[in-house]
Amino acid sequence: MTATARVPGIAGAAPFDAERARRDFPGLAIRIRGYPLIYLDNAATSQRPRRVIEAISTFELTHAANVHRGVHTLSQEATAAYDEAREKVRAFINAGHASEIIFTSGTTASLNLVAGSFGRRFLKPGDEILLTEMEHHSNLVPWQLIAEQTGAVVRALPVDDHGELEQEALGRLIGPRTRIVALAHASNVLGTVNPVREIAELAHARGAVVVVDGAQAVPHLPVDVQQLGCDFYAASAHKMYGPTGVGFLYGRLELLEKMPPWQGGGGTIERVAFEGTTFAPPPARFEAGTPPIAQAIGLGAAIDYFQTLAGESLARHEQELLSYATTQVGQLPGIRLIGTAKDRVSVLSFSVEGVHPHDVGTVLDARGVAVRAGHHCAQPLMRRFGVQGTVRASFGLYNLREEVDVLVEALGEVRKVFG
Repeated sequence: MTATARVPGIAGAAPFDAERARRDFPGLAIRIRGYPLIYLDNAATSQRPRRVIEAISTFELTHAANVHRGVHTLSQEATAAYDEAREKVRAFINAGHASEIIFTSGTTASLNLVAGSFGRRFLKPGDEILLTEMEHHSNLVPWQLIAEQTGAVVRALPVDDHGELEQEALGRLIGPRTRIVALAHASNVLGTVNPVREIAELAHARGAVVVVDGAQAVPHLPVDVQQLGCDFYAASAHKMYGPTGVGFLYGRLELLEKMPPWQGGGGTIERVAFEGTTFAPPPARFEAGTPPIAQAIGLGAAIDYFQTLAGESLARHEQELLSYATTQVGQLPGIRLIGTAKDRVSVLSFSVEGVHPHDVGTVLDARGVAVRAGHHCAQPLMRRFGVQGTVRASFGLYNLREEVDVLVEALGEVRKVFG
């Protein structure tokens, strides 16, 4: 099943008006070295629509106050806006309760929270944590750290030459000692969309908990955590047209209620005495100190913006861009595509024979083309494919076919510069 097929009725969807959408993003109007900006680094961070920028500015100008502590008007207004943002996230991913949504600083913090709280509480020596070879370091290193502390063992599910999980190995690797299965919903390097629901069903049948890194999925795919059947789901606002500094963690309430605080401090408690402390129920238990109030409101505004877009036609637009770019870049001499899975979000990684990815990125930047170059915080995956790093072009709702043409033309300059 392709990523496009995940959106019902997409074949008949009206064309998405990317040119019109571009006018919502003031950052796209800038020029780089005299050239119009071609922004193809959306998997790292996306641009922000004016609606998000204005929501944050409005809070800072007219409602700036702390939440959940004050009886004065500004605090009450800030609290209402903050709580409304939590409800928007709940609805966006179809969580069952707003209390299952925890605001964090981003995907990395969310995954560390699960590892540091759930993992430290429930993992024992000899227990197994199953990851995949395509994981971002933020869904790998926290599990290594907690394994060292608990005596658990980290194992990896391999990836085939197309960039898909070797599913025949899944049944062998999920065993009686598997306690946690942690995987990306979509790979930040390969774009591969993993079959989370099927893996969750198999993991739950073996008694394991499923943790999903959704950072690359939420900007491109409809996410329903109840339908996916995962136990935890993490994402960042800045990859879905929201601000930096905020993300969310979804966790099943029955699990969150069993987990200790990740950090201690104001907001997490019910009663404090020198003899001991009792903690608040989720989500407050996991939101120590002053939260990212303005950023959470900005995330809510990004979700509002998503609601104004035609989801079916947007998905088709992104998939057509990916298909066009894959064809155009893939036919260039000396180009090796990394990741050719059938089911992908709009991420295209490749290497240029004999040229370091950073050098490729520098030449492209001279033409105003912004891409990511390097190992993308996925060094085990780079070793799997035998490369130091890749060049990654990642597409968002505002990208155009003409921008792909500029990318291809700029890649031709790479050959002229480096022979």
